[in-house]
Amino acid sequence: MQTRAFVPALGDHRLSPFYDTTISLMTCERTWRRAFVKQIAPEPRDVILDLGCGTGSLAVLLKQSEPGASVYGIDPDPDILTRAEIKARDAGVLVHFAQGFAQDTAAIASHIRPNKVVSSLVLHQMPLAAKRLTILNAFAGLQPGGELHIADYGLQSSPLMRFAFRQVQTLDGFGNTQPNADGVLPELMAEAGFVDVKENVVIPTPTGSISIYSARRA
Repeated sequence: MQTRAFVPALGDHRLSPFYDTTISLMTCERTWRRAFVKQIAPEPRDVILDLGCGTGSLAVLLKQSEPGASVYGIDPDPDILTRAEIKARDAGVLVHFAQGFAQDTAAIASHIRPNKVVSSLVLHQMPLAAKRLTILNAFAGLQPGGELHIADYGLQSSPLMRFAFRQVQTLDGFGNTQPNADGVLPELMAEAGFVDVKENVVIPTPTGSISIYSARRA
């Protein structure tokens, strides 16, 4: 039984029913998810692990994009996972969902041996130490040559985006979110041992800019 604390979707369990609608309206979701799935480029024999899968939107899209890929999603929130399972069932796709923390990726990955680890809109909610541990675990859990793909709030490089991002910071906490706004994610990826760390796309949204990163375990 999980006993560790986590930041729930939208920062409050009471807001979970509104998560999908809020993300759709406030993050230009269709634009960044389309770009993210294109970057991940699922292939028939891929084993993809989605960290902090939330309501399963990304995991379902990945499975729809490539039915031959094996897609797994973990999240610490049982209510959110129930919504993810319903979403996958309604879409007619098989995604393997389980309760777990992103920081436990290495242990979880030892059973499924992923060649791609992905994460979207999760790391900005975590304290800096948890961000670092999550990325280190992603590195440890990936097969040699495996890929890490992250879509999240990154460096907020303009006054407008920094102002917009304050909405997210109000919900998820300034202490957790500020390192993302300062551009820490590529540094943590390189620190963990990843190579070819790249910020490939930056998408302005009503709640700040979302960056899409990629990296590889040599």
